[in-house]
Amino acid sequence: MSADSPRVTYASAGVDIDAGDALVERIKPHARRTQRPEVLGGIGGFAALVGLPTRYRRPLLVSGTDGVGTKLACAFATGRHHTVGIDLVAMSVNDILVTGAEPLFFLDYYATSKLEVDVAEAVVKGIADGCVQAGCALVGGETAELPGFYKPGEYDLAGFCVGVVEAGESWDGSTIAPGHVALGLASSGLHSNGYSLTRKVLLERMGLGWDARPPELGGRTLTEVLLEPTRIYARALRSLVEARVPVGGAAHITGGGLPGNAPRCLPAGTALRIDPAAWEIPAIFGLIQRGGDVAEDEMRRTYNLGIGMIVIVPAAEVARTRGLLEAAGEQVCVLGEVIAAAAGAEPEVVFAGPGGARP
Repeated sequence: MSADSPRVTYASAGVDIDAGDALVERIKPHARRTQRPEVLGGIGGFAALVGLPTRYRRPLLVSGTDGVGTKLACAFATGRHHTVGIDLVAMSVNDILVTGAEPLFFLDYYATSKLEVDVAEAVVKGIADGCVQAGCALVGGETAELPGFYKPGEYDLAGFCVGVVEAGESWDGSTIAPGHVALGLASSGLHSNGYSLTRKVLLERMGLGWDARPPELGGRTLTEVLLEPTRIYARALRSLVEARVPVGGAAHITGGGLPGNAPRCLPAGTALRIDPAAWEIPAIFGLIQRGGDVAEDEMRRTYNLGIGMIVIVPAAEVARTRGLLEAAGEQVCVLGEVIAAAAGAEPEVVFAGPGGARP
């Protein structure tokens, strides 16, 4: 090596330790506003210590992990990074809520080729906002700078949530029986699923720009609609737990739509008969279907179509449950009814209509 050759540093190899340290300092205030009394210590340590709420007699821990998927491409293209942080929390939190669990704490993984502190802070601010909505603490995470691994200006996200539920009181589907009723909770739009198909139809096939305002979207831009954050149902579902509503099961409607997710909370030998006329499908889904000539079955198994969560209760509890959910700010519809199927048959969704059409 020549004496005149500059010394090689980690920064010259593409990893900026100073930028990482600056990000940690910036996100500390965001993390602080999410804290719960059970959290011991703050952001910056090697690990987080979290106690269990003392009101639980036999606590069971519930965990979930998820990402945001190709919705991130919308953030990259538009430079709007805050809402995908909320999405990240929502996708994991909503998954554990279906057990009746209380979200306790959340961690994130943020990986990029070159750390842009302003972008990363915007994402983490969104994560903190999501944690506030969910009532869980942001206790830590990992920021990975991987030179050359991701395209410039891009990053990836993963989230991890832990909650708690009382043993013997989880919503495991075992009490669901024919005659029980499914209530649907409205989504805020696409949530975080189907974006590969969405971008192919709207951006490629239809040639829409990010500032486009198709008449179907009521004056909103494509950016506003596609980056609308996933709804977090923590307050609503926790209200059912606190009121001791005998919820049989719940399902988070993500990738796979109603046909792919509703059966996950049903016992064998049952099916959920859904009335497609029970709710109004948001306009964005109609725009995608028409723009791409997408078949109805494909729409149903790709998107939530306006239903982000379902809750199944005995028929006698429908009015009370609906009242609690609406008081918590949800738009609720009577989605359908649990029916008997062949003994031991795998649960499925049947859409009411000619012939009881299946997806």
